[in-house]
Amino acid sequence: MSTEALAQERDADARSRAEAFPFTGNEAIARGAWEAGVRVAAAYPGTPSTEILETLAEYDPTDVTAQWSTNEKVALDTAIGASFAGVRALAAMKHVGLNVAADSLMSMSYIGAHGGLVVVVCDDPGIHSSQNEQDTRLFCRLAGVPVLEPADAQEALEFTRIAFDLSEQFETPVILRGTTRLSHTRSVVRAGPRRVPPSRGFIGDHTRTVTIPANARRLHPKVIAREAALSRWMSETPLTQHDAGSDRRCGIVTSGLAYLYVKEAAPAFPVLKLAGSYPLAVDAIRDFAASVERVIVVEELEPALEQAIRAIDIPAEGKSLFPRLGELSVELLREGLAKAGLMEAPAPVAPLDITPMARPPVLCSGCPHTASFLALRSIGAHVAGDIGCYTLAAIDPLRSMDTCVCMGASIGNAIGMAKAGCDKPVVATIGDSTFLHSGIPPLIDAVYNKADITVLILDNHITAMTGGQDHPGTGRDLRGDAAPRVDTAALCRAIGIEWVRVIDPYEVGRLLQTLREATAHHGVSVVIASRPCVLDPVKIKGAPVAVRAAGCIACQSCMNLGCPSITWSGELFEGRHKVTIDAATCIGCTLCAQVCPTDCIQPVATGAVQ
Repeated sequence: MSTEALAQERDADARSRAEAFPFTGNEAIARGAWEAGVRVAAAYPGTPSTEILETLAEYDPTDVTAQWSTNEKVALDTAIGASFAGVRALAAMKHVGLNVAADSLMSMSYIGAHGGLVVVVCDDPGIHSSQNEQDTRLFCRLAGVPVLEPADAQEALEFTRIAFDLSEQFETPVILRGTTRLSHTRSVVRAGPRRVPPSRGFIGDHTRTVTIPANARRLHPKVIAREAALSRWMSETPLTQHDAGSDRRCGIVTSGLAYLYVKEAAPAFPVLKLAGSYPLAVDAIRDFAASVERVIVVEELEPALEQAIRAIDIPAEGKSLFPRLGELSVELLREGLAKAGLMEAPAPVAPLDITPMARPPVLCSGCPHTASFLALRSIGAHVAGDIGCYTLAAIDPLRSMDTCVCMGASIGNAIGMAKAGCDKPVVATIGDSTFLHSGIPPLIDAVYNKADITVLILDNHITAMTGGQDHPGTGRDLRGDAAPRVDTAALCRAIGIEWVRVIDPYEVGRLLQTLREATAHHGVSVVIASRPCVLDPVKIKGAPVAVRAAGCIACQSCMNLGCPSITWSGELFEGRHKVTIDAATCIGCTLCAQVCPTDCIQPVATGAVQ
């Protein structure tokens, strides 16, 4: 589609958009995919991208098949298969999920899309809910895949819809890059109708779709040529816009959400807002640079744009003025432009004369993971942890997790620790969803290589950390319909593990004894701590317990659980504070009662508490 035709279609489409909705960025992305005629969508939940598939699942299932996949690579492979079959497909993930899916993306760049193929990747500047702050734009260049970067929810819808056209026009996967701020912003978005292009039919060209070396050598030059053609498209598309300004001492080049900060912080300067950072819109940038005295690049995280612009021999400033880490802000932009001598430095803000209360994150009241990590601390094991709510066990007061690298790494890490000859028992902890995501291959490896480790599978029957999404072990699919359920214990036995136990973590004494036996076992042992999450899919609330103050000796045994329902009281025992339990938040799990040495914590219903 030519630039002129695209502009005309966009204008006509805008006139047809009679409906307005208060969408978040993620909801707008889902709407844009639906409007574009997406037929298959798959994802693994991960903040900040989770709501994209949850929203797509709300549309008519005859319009779009929306499903949770076991991990991001499976999600992308599913979308690739749908593209091979000639229909439009989408995969969604957070930035670290792209690491998991990268193998497929790299090969698909050579093969190219048949039906439109869009990969939505949501970065997390500021590390609000992730283990790192990587910049997906660098992946795009590595893979040779174009990226579109919407600035707000309205653009999130429009860019997603156009991404499918772009994918089919240039036979390429297209990455749509969001960020936490874009994903969770909410604004009025004008939406339009669904337009479903006819299926292109199965691709049927094995010289293209089978990436043996002979085919790959022939396909790689096409990727290089595609990059040049996409660069011209990036320069010509109306999605790249030039805002004229009155002060030509500098021109600002930016993309995505950073554009909004620029317009608020420096409205007088000309701005070139790029549709995306890769491929570089060389012609548009050259023309823009010729119209201003100096070029300043504003981008979140890595200097991807800045370095690319310098590589085409245009002097550009950027990270010498603005930080390379964290989210941008209007204040940071003003400080950077003041440093460049382009505006007055903002007046310093007087600090507030308050001391904020320390509020470290803790597991929920009654969380079934609490007892598991309390028991692990008691047996003195080296604990390799994983990604999930239970990662909070690394901090006070549980302090019973030694390592956490990424999704599914715990079991492999434990294998290495055991092979290195650790002087303590080695335990890997992993949640049920994470186990199915990427824990099964390393567990097979542990059996194959005869590792002396214990694997504690923390099965709370849901993907809790990202908001209670289903997975293959819950018996329900994305739309809530019944689905086959993985039997985790049977799976472990099927791969050759003989020592497998299923335990209720609320039975603290039995749990502790089971872990002692497991860590004494020679070879691989598996303990499955099975108890539903106390929040999802429904909030669990039983009869609360309370402290019989007369019997409390302020020993802190219950405080070591880190339960937010347990706090210090005003009473003292030998100079130490006694405890009290908030009946409104206590769910009656009885963990505190089981660890109390004086039996002074009792259910309220018994009438024993005074």
